[in-house]
Amino acid sequence: MATLLAKRVGAMVVIVVMLAAVIFYLQHISPVDPVHAMLGGQASDSQVGAMRHTLGLDKPVFSQLGTYLGHLVQGNLGTSYRTRHTVASDLGQYLPATLELAITGLVIALVLALLFAVGSVLRWPGAGLYRLVLMVGSSAPVFLLGIAGILVFYKDLHWLPASGRLDSSYTPPSGPTHLYTLDALLQGQFGVWWNAVLHLLMPATCIALGPAVSIGRVLRSSLEGELNSDYARTARAKGLTEPKILRKHIARNAVGAALSMTGLQVGLMFAGVLLVELVFSWPGIGQYVAQSVPVGDFPAIGGVTLVLGVAYVVINTVVDILQAVADPRIKL
Repeated sequence: MATLLAKRVGAMVVIVVMLAAVIFYLQHISPVDPVHAMLGGQASDSQVGAMRHTLGLDKPVFSQLGTYLGHLVQGNLGTSYRTRHTVASDLGQYLPATLELAITGLVIALVLALLFAVGSVLRWPGAGLYRLVLMVGSSAPVFLLGIAGILVFYKDLHWLPASGRLDSSYTPPSGPTHLYTLDALLQGQFGVWWNAVLHLLMPATCIALGPAVSIGRVLRSSLEGELNSDYARTARAKGLTEPKILRKHIARNAVGAALSMTGLQVGLMFAGVLLVELVFSWPGIGQYVAQSVPVGDFPAIGGVTLVLGVAYVVINTVVDILQAVADPRIKL
């Protein structure tokens, strides 16, 4: 296990360094001049030259790359041209909202996928209808699902809120995580917690439907294959029921492929989060990027890209390790 862990972490570091180098190259060839973006078009030549020297832009490219990577190690993602704040501080403000939405969406996706797979394999009543509804929902673009959800559940039924993280009548909980649902629970503010949950339901479900179907299909296929195996037939001959065989003998062997698909779907979920945030006016990094792109704020765009890329790589590394835990044969 230690060897596998070392290999996966080493590969993760290499990929992150390569991603950072690509982002640096794109920033280097960008038509937006960072000096003029920071000083404005009326800056004198002497001011421009002094700023270029301060930023190290008068050094060779490889020296600039080394400086850029060194700053990343220190957590310095640069300064936003638009907000004039460091990108790290901006992300500290916007990232918790995106994390809360993405984590909730992933949890919903896993629950829906588990119901999809187990209900299909055990032939629960209504499983076919549930599978059909889930597949129809997953075939629609996430922004269209969001708009439809607002029209139905907010405008017509008045069940769920349409935007934001909390109603204006509630004060956001102050806490270490800045995840409203978690901080509200820690502080015993159950009214705030429930209101935050209601705000999460629609956007999180929109980004969960697509991954739920993909993960559920893979898990169903694995479960069906294992149920036809020799050891499953032996357990069945001993009088064990199908749910008990599934729970005690099949689940661990079948989960590996579903874990791999979960890691792959995380990247698609990140893309869906950015779109859903715009539809639901969710104050996360999707809003941050949407405001940064029109003004060519490359440090902000590059910082968000790097953070999402690192998150994707880390999650897939964790998935590889979990697969080894579930199936010890992978260690070999």
